[in-house]
Amino acid sequence: MKHIIILGDGMADWSSASLGHRTLLQHACTPNMDKLARMGRTGRLITVAEGFHPGSEVANMSVMGYDLPKVYEGRGPLEAASIGVELKPGDMAMRCNIICIEGDILKNHSAGHITTEEADVLVKYLQEHLGNERVTFYTGVQYRHLLVIKGGDKNLDCTPPHDVPLQPFRPLMVKANASEAQDTADLLNHLIWKSQELLKNHPINLKRVAEGKDPANSIWPWSPGYRPQMEPLAQMYPSIQKGSVISAVDLINGIGVYAGLRRIDVEGATGLYDTNYENKVRAALEALKDEDFVYLHIEASDEAGHEGNFDLKQLTIENLDKRVVGPIYEAVKDWDEPVSIAVLPDHPTPCELRTHTSEAVPFLIYYPGIEPDGVQTFDEEACKDGIYGVMKENEFMNEFMK
Repeated sequence: MKHIIILGDGMADWSSASLGHRTLLQHACTPNMDKLARMGRTGRLITVAEGFHPGSEVANMSVMGYDLPKVYEGRGPLEAASIGVELKPGDMAMRCNIICIEGDILKNHSAGHITTEEADVLVKYLQEHLGNERVTFYTGVQYRHLLVIKGGDKNLDCTPPHDVPLQPFRPLMVKANASEAQDTADLLNHLIWKSQELLKNHPINLKRVAEGKDPANSIWPWSPGYRPQMEPLAQMYPSIQKGSVISAVDLINGIGVYAGLRRIDVEGATGLYDTNYENKVRAALEALKDEDFVYLHIEASDEAGHEGNFDLKQLTIENLDKRVVGPIYEAVKDWDEPVSIAVLPDHPTPCELRTHTSEAVPFLIYYPGIEPDGVQTFDEEACKDGIYGVMKENEFMNEFMK
């Protein structure tokens, strides 16, 4: 049997009075996910291990069955793996957002969703003026980039920028959690201040402001770590001999690299509501013909949640249902070798809160011949009655792959 996980990043949400005290999954039109829930089995999954921040790296590694306390090293090393940066002993990697600062306020974590082409110019400019034997900037995708500090100490208190929109940024700058990390904290804060000086009047930003767009006028480094020691999925689950990861997000691709999955780049994949769903589906189906496992990650709902945009998030959920889940099911339902399909979010990103939370997320598992559990719809409330109950750690992956 082949296996595909369809991961709607941040798709889960809170109930809202504006939606008749329903969640967006309950409110949206999702006939294909509901159909698979009726034909399959459901439950809920705790994706954020106790003591961990509800980041996408934590949640997606948990979905794959990794023991977070043993392998977690932060986002930075995962971004490095995706970009192709080989971390050496002593190298500390950090996710490095390009953000928008307005006065003393962190206006948004994405610099108004700057394009990769614009960001690449800015990152190379920062490397030219701030890079040295110890400090290196690497271009990633859109607002998501990489900073590597040789000899850096990861014992730092760093605030994820998507957690603090519209808050004063100065109190949120990097702090050392131990005296030996103070030098690293001082260096990072120096780089933040210098980046603001350098980027303020850069032609890219002058043009963006003239066009009514948010300027990309500061870096924001966070989630430090060293190279993780992750066991390939093929060693954890013998039925996975070959597998692929498909995502527009370097973080997820980096997890896939360390998990031993083949990275598939898809033309038109943006990580936003306008991503090329059809190309992602084609790539997933083509991979499944020759491989055992595909991890198909769709970022759009998470970004809409961070924007607090209910209408946009509903659109992304309905697009996932209509343009991904439905076509994949229709394509594989008559294959000679059966395909097991799982659909789930990694974590909630409530529009009301505009950041991630740690609640258990709904999931469904369907394959030909599975005995249904009686749940009729796919949403946070319905899946509470699912036969799998509440799973944690590697229980979901063990059940899915057995």
